[in-house]
Amino acid sequence: MVDVHGAQPIAAIDFGISNTDAVAMTDGELTRWTRLSDGAPDANTVHEILADGGVAPSAIVRLGITGGRHRVLPDMIGQLLLVPVNEVTAIGRGGLALSPVHESDHETPVLVVSAGSGTAVITARARSYAHTTGSAVGGGTLLGLGQLLLNTGDAWTIDALAQRGDANGADLSLKDVISGPIGSLPPDATAVNFGRMAQANAEASREDLAAALVTLVGQVIAITAINAARAERVAHIVVIGHLTDLPSFRAVLARVGLYYGTELLVPEHAGYGTAIGAMLHVAESTSMAG
Repeated sequence: MVDVHGAQPIAAIDFGISNTDAVAMTDGELTRWTRLSDGAPDANTVHEILADGGVAPSAIVRLGITGGRHRVLPDMIGQLLLVPVNEVTAIGRGGLALSPVHESDHETPVLVVSAGSGTAVITARARSYAHTTGSAVGGGTLLGLGQLLLNTGDAWTIDALAQRGDANGADLSLKDVISGPIGSLPPDATAVNFGRMAQANAEASREDLAAALVTLVGQVIAITAINAARAERVAHIVVIGHLTDLPSFRAVLARVGLYYGTELLVPEHAGYGTAIGAMLHVAESTSMAG
C-alpha cells in the first residue's frame, strides 16, 4: 500500500503530543519506529530519532516533518532539508495510502480518522484534504482517565484490563433503562456510559472500569466518524493513529460499526499513518517539482 516508485531515499517524522513516529523508505522498504515525545524538538532530537531507526541523515535527501511541534525546527539541519507538512495533509494522505479502497480507485473519497491523543477527522478526495470535524476525546483521554480511575496511565495495562472486563459492569445498557433494543441497537448496547456508577452503593471491578473507559473513548470516536461520513457522503472510513494498536479499542470500533452498518477499517501500519502521509506528500511534491 505504501509505495514511492523511483524516489530517492526519504523519511518523515510526526511530532505528536504523546508519541513521536518516524518512517523511512529506502530501497523500496518501509521502516517505521516510535518513541515517547519529550518537549519541543531540536536538531539533536532529529538526529537521535533518525539514529533510533538506523537512518543516517546523509542517507536521505529530505525529511518531512509534521505534528504539533514541528514548526519550531529550522529549514536545514546540516545538509539535510526539512520539509514541513500540514497535519491535515499528512493525515489525509496517510489514510489514503493505507486504504485498500484507494489502491483500486483513486477517485473514491475516504474519511480518515486520526485517533491519537485527540481525534481529527479528515475528508480526503483525490489529493484534496479538508478538516471535517474532530473530538477532544482520544488516547490522551484514555490515559488521563486511566490514571484517575485505575491508577495507571499505561495504555497496554488498560487494554489488558479492558479485555478481561465487562463494560456493562460500570455502564448502563439499553435493557437497564428501556427494557429492550432501540432501532438497530441490541439490548446490551450502552445507554449511559458509567451510568451504573451513579447509583447508590455502586461498585465495579478494575477490569470493568477499564472496559467501560475504552468503550467510552471508542464509542465517541466511532460515532463521530460515522456521523461525519454520512454528512460528507463518504462511504469509506479509515482509522489511523496509535489508539488502533489496542485490541480492546479496535473491538469497540468494530462493534459500533456493526450496530450502524458501517465498517471502520483499521489498516496495517495504522499507528504510523500521519508520518507515512508526510513522507509521501514530500516525495510526490518533489517528483512533481522535478
